[in-house]
Order: sequence, then C-alpha cells, then structure tokens
Amino acid sequence: MNSSQNSPQDPGAAGVPADATVQTAGAFDIRTFIGALIGLFGVILVLLGLFAFDAAEVAKTDGLNANLWAGLAMVVVALAFLLWAKLEPIRIVVRENEPGAEDEKDISAL
Repeated sequence: MNSSQNSPQDPGAAGVPADATVQTAGAFDIRTFIGALIGLFGVILVLLGLFAFDAAEVAKTDGLNANLWAGLAMVVVALAFLLWAKLEPIRIVVRENEPGAEDEKDISAL
C-alpha cells in the first residue's frame, strides 16, 4: 500500500485512535533505498564480471571472478532488503490535527 492511500483502520490494532488511519511508508522506507543502491552496484559488478574478466583480472585474483561473485552476493542482499520492506512495512498512524495547528496532519509510529 502506498503512503498516499488511506487504509481502513484495523480494529485490532492497539493504540490507534478512532479518528486515525494506518498508512505505510511505501517507497520512502529507507530499506527500499538501501536495497535499490546495493542492487544497482551489484548489477554493475555482475556485468563487469561477465564482460570484463580478462587475463589481467585472472592474474590479480588467482582465477576467481571476484566482480561476479561480489555482484551476485550484493544482488542477493538487495533482494533481501526489498523483500523485508515488502513483508514488514513501516506503519504510521495518521490523523487530522486540531484546528489552528501548524501541520495539517499528525503522524506517529504504530
């Protein structure tokens, strides 16, 4: 669920006021950014391991394709971060603020 969408309040959720809705952080979850960056660097290393592994690289690493294996490991870690963010999203309680308040909405962690 995106942070811009309201979800119906879970009646079993403890500590959620009656006038509030529960939303998720969605794309603004830090785990999404971390997973995307690690994944991007991992894909770059995999491509370097597949297409730029020449004799000079073999001599440096005793025949081990370090870029390929490090890139694959980074892609796996990135997928774990993205899966974690998808399965356990950060939930936020959102409700209207009192009239005259500086901010329109009041948010707090669930």
